[in-house]
Amino acid sequence: MDLTSIIAQVVGGAIGGAGGGKVISGGNMGTAGNLIAGAVGGIAGGNLLTTLLPGLLGAATGDAGAAASGMDIGALAGQLVGGGVGGLVVQTIVGMLKNKFMK
Repeated sequence: MDLTSIIAQVVGGAIGGAGGGKVISGGNMGTAGNLIAGAVGGIAGGNLLTTLLPGLLGAATGDAGAAASGMDIGALAGQLVGGGVGGLVVQTIVGMLKNKFMK
């Protein structure tokens, strides 16, 4: 895993977390909380996607074509989507648990 993949996962996760906080009313933790939980979930979701679907992400599997060009847009998009979904899920779960137990 390279730095570009991690950054894409964090950005995707933060976007997913922010979106989850706005869409799901019971899980909103404020802007900073949503972004942090989303970023953490983004790394987890991106890594999970890479593990489950390695053929989809050419750069993660050491594809020679992706390595020669320097950047694989498909792999980057996959990391963003995986991070976004992971961020949305983690932010929603953490937000709902926090709001349930902090009342």
